Amino acid sequence: FFLESPHSMPFTVLAGASAAAKALAPTACTTIEEVGSTGVGALTLGFLALAVSTVVMVAKAASADQERRKYYFCNTFICGVATFAYFAMLSGQGWTAIAGCRQFFYTRYADWVVTTTLLVILLGQVSNASMDVIFGACGSNLIYVLAGYMGSVSVVTTVKWFWFLIGLVGLACVIMHFAQTFKVSADAKGGELAALYGKVAWLSILVWICYPVVWLFSEGFASFSVSFEVCAYSVLDIISKVVVCFMVMSGSEFLSGEGGAQSREYV
Repeated sequence: FFLESPHSMPFTVLAGASAAAKALAPTACTTIEEVGSTGVGALTLGFLALAVSTVVMVAKAASADQERRKYYFCNTFICGVATFAYFAMLSGQGWTAIAGCRQFFYTRYADWVVTTTLLVILLGQVSNASMDVIFGACGSNLIYVLAGYMGSVSVVTTVKWFWFLIGLVGLACVIMHFAQTFKVSADAKGGELAALYGKVAWLSILVWICYPVVWLFSEGFASFSVSFEVCAYSVLDIISKVVVCFMVMSGSEFLSGEGGAQSREYV
């Protein structure tokens, strides 16, 4: 008689979990729903908008003073990294097939890990929030993005929706930072700076809320076609990155260390 070593039990449990996952996994796809011509057009539009915005931000950063240059650099990398991601998707790179035999661009999540974090930092800098508060918002954002990715590639339905709920918690924390914590810091500065932050923050909140809605009917229920999903994400990316960055750039005269009230004297 041989007694089973207690050290082998974890491997037995893992093997059982792996077998269960394989049993619940979808059968091999004979055909994959890929992005169509409409989706390719949306990717092209997104790539061009982001590429042009990157060039503009680089040019503005070169002529900006030291105080404002940090905002332009942040804008540059937000648009620049997203440009690389859209070029990769246009080139047919960075995708795989997920449950439901749908084309899934994981490149988009690599983009979001970087660019949404930079957007959080940008809004934190505009609001003049402290670095510890900004870091807290960045951590919540990373949870939101990574949970969304894990939910997208999950083959077990209950696991998928568990990841989705975790992502919503992370998103709720980010929105709370935008709507409350960052806003307190912006209001403390007052003047045009507070008004600028209010416009940028509320646009960002509205757009960021739309992302999980698109996910719900794309990677979630697979109700949207891949092309419609790509179009929806492209529109949201252009608004959340290009529009927001240009809004910040348009209010650059209020982003100096002197605050918004004194900036009016030089207008």
